[in-house]
Amino acid sequence: MKQIKSALISVFYKDGLDEIIKQLASSGVTLYSTGGTQKFIESLGEKCIPVESLTGYPSILGGRVKTLHPSVFGGILARRENETDLQQLKQYNIPEIDLVIVDLYPFEQTVASGAGEQDVIEKIDIGGISLIRAAAKNYADTIIIASKDQYSSFLELLKQQNNSTTVEQRRHYAAEAFNVSSAYDSAIFNYFNKKEEIPALKISENKSYSLRYGENPHQSAAFFGDLDSVFEKLHGKEISYNNLLDIDSALNLISEYTDTTFAILKHNNACGIASRPTVAEAWTDALKADPVSAFGGVLVTNAEVDKDAAEKINEIFFEVILAPSYTDDAMAILQTKKNRIILKTKQRVMPEKTYRSMLGGLAVQNRDDKVGGIDSDIKVATKRTPTEAEVADMLFANKVVKNSKSNSIVLAKDGMLLASGVGQTSRVDALQQAIAKAKSFGFSLKGAVMASDAFFPFPDCVEIAHNEGIDAVIQPGGSIRDAETEKFANEHDMVMLITGMRHFRH
Repeated sequence: MKQIKSALISVFYKDGLDEIIKQLASSGVTLYSTGGTQKFIESLGEKCIPVESLTGYPSILGGRVKTLHPSVFGGILARRENETDLQQLKQYNIPEIDLVIVDLYPFEQTVASGAGEQDVIEKIDIGGISLIRAAAKNYADTIIIASKDQYSSFLELLKQQNNSTTVEQRRHYAAEAFNVSSAYDSAIFNYFNKKEEIPALKISENKSYSLRYGENPHQSAAFFGDLDSVFEKLHGKEISYNNLLDIDSALNLISEYTDTTFAILKHNNACGIASRPTVAEAWTDALKADPVSAFGGVLVTNAEVDKDAAEKINEIFFEVILAPSYTDDAMAILQTKKNRIILKTKQRVMPEKTYRSMLGGLAVQNRDDKVGGIDSDIKVATKRTPTEAEVADMLFANKVVKNSKSNSIVLAKDGMLLASGVGQTSRVDALQQAIAKAKSFGFSLKGAVMASDAFFPFPDCVEIAHNEGIDAVIQPGGSIRDAETEKFANEHDMVMLITGMRHFRH
């Protein structure tokens, strides 16, 4: 145990600091401070020694240099068991510092506010980050509090142990401090690297959530990121790893639609989706595509869930529902199942990059934030031009196929999914799977449209589709046999749109 006899306190955030200061002062701890923190301590009626009296220099360069001095860092870094260090402290009249409480300028918040570069640069902390590293390095003798989030736990420790700390506690706070400093440096690097594009990856996430388990019960799992910025959990059991995968897929899919739309997902793929005037109607038609797979699925809509929709939705078992809002009547109905996860989605900017672990590393790519036919030029590859209804259905289907596992084929009609074939090694297999599923649920494919996530290497899929009554096709194109596929379509009075944009998803 080491007794805290002196403390250096210099913080940006002062909420919750007053009780710590009073606790330290009550047992005669010598307090050193700077600027606004010094004034704050004195406003509490406690004595405080200005750092300038140690350094012999005032705060200079507009506050850029305050604590960067051997008289400060020597007292923090001195090894109390090292006789030479102690002799040098005595020689240069440097006091030992047992506790450092410091936080960092709000760099990330300043960047997020849209401030100009000069304001952002001034929020790069120099003295604070140096104090954190110094105190953390010398955890054998010094304890570091590097975040306002630690004030509460540290105050309890002071009260319980009469302002003393163990080496295990000091080491823990040192680890926390290096977590703070590394995250801060990563944020600064990423700000600069948006323009410089240095080939390096720095990811730092301080928020984490324990998950029930991973993909399977024998796998432990956690999520690192800010789920609170994505949704608010209103009801239900803990969210699982698999839930999060489906939630991510659901939000990616629903973000493609502006009309009132409802989607049902299972294992990251849509098994039902429809756009309709009301949520209740959209739910009803989304469910028609595959009421079997909908069991235990994840539901998502881009409009408020009302009582009428909730009553219909409540008839089946599902894991998760996401919506921007719910009426009180709808919540009362949906909450009747205690484990059902009800999430309220928040407006957010989708991340620019996506990450995937492989081979012991991470692959990074730009998000696929475009939709073929909407964000690319469309070429009508056939003599027959599509009707407005056909174009609307093809674009609807292309949004679904973009968000389905490759190889993928989607069949749609009248603003709803009829069936899809997903995750197949052959595009023909994907189409045949979709056709079989559509027929199993009683759908006629006459007048339906077909969307493919990638080009047709041969005309066979177009021929199979035509034989089932599907005469409108949207695909990226790009095969060396495109001409053969287009020739077949022309010979059979079909319409084909070429988007020039592939949507593989693995």
